[in-house]
Amino acid sequence: MDWSKIKTIFILTFLILDVYLLFQFMKIRDANKYEIITPASFEEKLKADEIEYVDLPKDPIKAQYLSAKPKTFTKSELAKLKGQTAVLRRTGTSLFATLEKPIQITAKFEPAELSAFLKDHILSGEDYQFGEKSEKDKTITYYQLSENYPLFKNINGMITFKVDGDNQIVSYEQTYLEWMDNKGAKEEILAPLKAIETLHQKGMLKPKSKITKIELGYATLIQLAASQVLAPTWRFEVDGKESLFVNAFEGQIIQFNSDDKSKVE
Repeated sequence: MDWSKIKTIFILTFLILDVYLLFQFMKIRDANKYEIITPASFEEKLKADEIEYVDLPKDPIKAQYLSAKPKTFTKSELAKLKGQTAVLRRTGTSLFATLEKPIQITAKFEPAELSAFLKDHILSGEDYQFGEKSEKDKTITYYQLSENYPLFKNINGMITFKVDGDNQIVSYEQTYLEWMDNKGAKEEILAPLKAIETLHQKGMLKPKSKITKIELGYATLIQLAASQVLAPTWRFEVDGKESLFVNAFEGQIIQFNSDDKSKVE
């Protein structure tokens, strides 16, 4: 066979093969353009786990660290309290009072039941709001406020009412934080959805759970002997009972021990 003809056949064969391979490559490339898997958004992950939540704040929020020190109550302040016998504890930073006439409350306690007492019989009572009710400890706790933001589980800024077996408030203990010079401009805090994502990643949110309330407040970041630093903190109430806390600046989960002292994770 003529060698030139054989060479021509080989050239044509390889040319056809190249065209075929090029066609296959273009086909695969075009198909891949439409097969790229987009990672599921966090909202889709929550939906897949059937985790629901209430409406979230839409506008950015700015806040700052706070510094405070425990207030020392005076005997003259105790003299203003009517219908109760009050004494000072912890070198004057804790006020303990026994009521002369116990306050009857309902089994399904509502904060409105103590509104008048807070206003008329508690020192700076307007600076506190309802925090939690413990059936186990037989207590009702109110948290101190800073510009309408609650101080979560701060033993130096709360009122703890003691409830007896007849569902009557018989005594209470009060502490109060005085604000120190808080310098520095306010900064934008973590969006609540990002805080929820942190809880989800850490396995703190169980499937089919519901975040029933979202609240911004403060939790102790640094505890010193005579003062403390508080950081903006998101509180998420889950299924109407459990509370989860996230530092609104750094994003760490905050957990409180039995002494109501916070730690981050």
